[in-house]
Amino acid sequence: MTTLWICTLCLALLLASAAGADWTVEPAGEGDFAGAVTISGVSAGEFDPLLWSAGTLNLKFDARHPLLEPREGPLRNIYAPMAIREPDGWRLYYGAWDGVETGNDRIYTAWTEDFLGFADRRTVIEHGPFIHVCNCCVIKLPSGEYRMVATAYPHQPDGQNRPIGFQSEDGLHWEGDLPHVAEYDDLLTIEGYPNWSNADINGMNALMYEDGLYRLYFGDFQNFGTVYRATSEDFETYQFDGPALSEALAVNDVKRLDVDGDTWYLMGLHMNRGELRYALSQDGMEFEPSQLLIESRSDADAYIVAIGWVVDGQRVLGALYGAGAVRALNENRLFATWLQKRVVFETEDGIRLEGQEALGPDRVLLGLDEPVRGRFLVYAEDGQTLIGKTPRATLRPGQTWRVSP
Repeated sequence: MTTLWICTLCLALLLASAAGADWTVEPAGEGDFAGAVTISGVSAGEFDPLLWSAGTLNLKFDARHPLLEPREGPLRNIYAPMAIREPDGWRLYYGAWDGVETGNDRIYTAWTEDFLGFADRRTVIEHGPFIHVCNCCVIKLPSGEYRMVATAYPHQPDGQNRPIGFQSEDGLHWEGDLPHVAEYDDLLTIEGYPNWSNADINGMNALMYEDGLYRLYFGDFQNFGTVYRATSEDFETYQFDGPALSEALAVNDVKRLDVDGDTWYLMGLHMNRGELRYALSQDGMEFEPSQLLIESRSDADAYIVAIGWVVDGQRVLGALYGAGAVRALNENRLFATWLQKRVVFETEDGIRLEGQEALGPDRVLLGLDEPVRGRFLVYAEDGQTLIGKTPRATLRPGQTWRVSP
């Protein structure tokens, strides 16, 4: 009898666990949207390779579509975003024409604490003797220093696009200057790549750092159809490693994630169409076939031209991307999609209300025009696995609530 009681108790506990553990919910002040309730505490947890392999990602477009507009000025076309985590916020980098007088691509920066507002926008790389310097990929080293690889065009008066690199101690002063004026001496070299003399490496220069080595993932429009990798010890001269992904896609960002003793590599890709894709690898050299990340939400982001992962430690919070409404690709803005826990509000009469738009990585908006009472159901980042239920609460339009385990 005792054994049976214990087994029955274990079964009850397992069933209770499967139904989701108790979460708390508490008011967190007034929100910014009168016709909605803002729910915080929903940002993605640690990278889950099973979820990414299966492609079951609860992704929400940011309600601000676009997330960031160009500054006022004659030429307004920004894309190629890259976000670097800092102790008190994020340093955002992006390229193109941010309200400038001439159509020469440059590299810019902005600051944000939580992707709710942006400030301190300024130019960090001027194009110098090149027509364009754009498509930046920025990393922060364990030492605290920064490295940037971008696209320079042309690499010589009658040449093609080539990767160019810059170094910084603080993320603002590159090669000691603010802004730094790009020079031919900043160009990088890839030794051993068979088509190097004729290569057109345009907007495909994803930089990663691991175990004291710099990894450069790139493509070549003169030999298109493959993403390649090269490795460097000094950041300036790279040795060709070979193919990493046999697909006709442009690589923009690759992140290494170490979870539960395993290493995973996450590659972000596009091809100027209405979708973003990603690919996974466990050795950083052989990537699995790409999978769909998102499709364009509207005409505003019909042509997607760049992607940059937003990563905090071992958490992939989502992706920033550059996109526009015109095929000419010269009226782009910055957009965002966020990987979040799924939150459903179950009213006392059984109606289920669900947030459809995000507000930065940690908030989701639930449309509401009158008070309603019920409880939150919290699902994992796959949008299917129930992980929590909160006590009942009464929601009113314009409020902010926070859920937490």
